[in-house]
Amino acid sequence: MQQVLLVRHGETLWNTEQRIQGQSDSALTEQGIQQARQTGLRLQHAGITHIIASDLGRTQHTATIIAEYCGCPVLTDSRLREINMGTLEGRVLTSLNQGEEQWRHSLLNGDPAGRIPQGESMEELAQRMRDALEATRSLPAGSKPLLISHGIALGCLLGTLLGLPAWAERRLRLRNCSVSRVDYQSSSWLAEGWIVESTGDIAHLSAPALAISP
Repeated sequence: MQQVLLVRHGETLWNTEQRIQGQSDSALTEQGIQQARQTGLRLQHAGITHIIASDLGRTQHTATIIAEYCGCPVLTDSRLREINMGTLEGRVLTSLNQGEEQWRHSLLNGDPAGRIPQGESMEELAQRMRDALEATRSLPAGSKPLLISHGIALGCLLGTLLGLPAWAERRLRLRNCSVSRVDYQSSSWLAEGWIVESTGDIAHLSAPALAISP
């Protein structure tokens, strides 16, 4: 059985402004940096052998902080990027007109044809995220990789592993620096392949014992 841990990046300035990020970028806030430190502290004895992150700045910064605790280098995989939100990237949610809000909701509310102009479909997102996950199976035996990605991207990946269509309504809450886990296994009780073990765990972000001074 192979275990793969999944982490969403830390909080960014645009997260706090409710600004659409997509594949555009925004720096981590002080809170986001703190979240990454707490995640690193949680995972420092988890046996992580590889850290593989999206090539966007917010994931790279999160990965670099976590890597200081886990003692392994950061590899980059552009397939772990967030969904391309096209013409809406950089926009504040409250600034969208009715038509633009409908484009955004088409990605969230189960529309098979959902796509923002100049953006990416959930099917396209799902395919590259699955490819990135499958690539971990070629790592040396005994590896335990950590993939650092984004909220919509990870939610789409986990949903499809559960058998939902890529464009299904979003029902998984993945907060900043939440930890999820998937396993590839053969079992007499479960279908062979990827199994979702846990999703969206943020216990490490609220535990007093993990408080770290900036």
